[in-house]
Amino acid sequence: MIWLERKVKLLLLSTVLILAILSGIAVMVYANGAANDTTTEPGIMLGYGGCPGGGHGFGRRGFGWGGGSITVSQEYKDNVINIAKNDSDVQNLLADGYNITDVRPIINTIVEADGTVTMKATTAIVVLSQNTTGRAFVTVNVEEGKVTEIVILTRTVIEKP
Repeated sequence: MIWLERKVKLLLLSTVLILAILSGIAVMVYANGAANDTTTEPGIMLGYGGCPGGGHGFGRRGFGWGGGSITVSQEYKDNVINIAKNDSDVQNLLADGYNITDVRPIINTIVEADGTVTMKATTAIVVLSQNTTGRAFVTVNVEEGKVTEIVILTRTVIEKP
């Protein structure tokens, strides 16, 4: 009877250890994919009313991010990129080695009193990447033709022997 208990304990311990290793690998793969943005799905920000992308949209990445069958015209992307490139801070980022990697429109949805729904992409996020260490998110107000916010994220890895 004691031998059977040891066997069950060893089997349980082995299972827990394998699950821990696999979850660690999954977390590392997810973190590396998020850092390098290796997704193939288009990024669409969904927002409601005056709250662009404000955590109210639903999608693959949780609240605020979506994806699906929305096609963004090249003219819209070019317009957003041109507005971003006219900003001096964005010009500095581009000079520092950042590259424009994506344009993500923020789609505002308004439901009127009579139930009429209108959608318009008045704001967009331009994603800039610098190798694997830096990422910048530039918020562009398309209607006003200006950059309203820049968020810069950097990743530092110190490898020790």
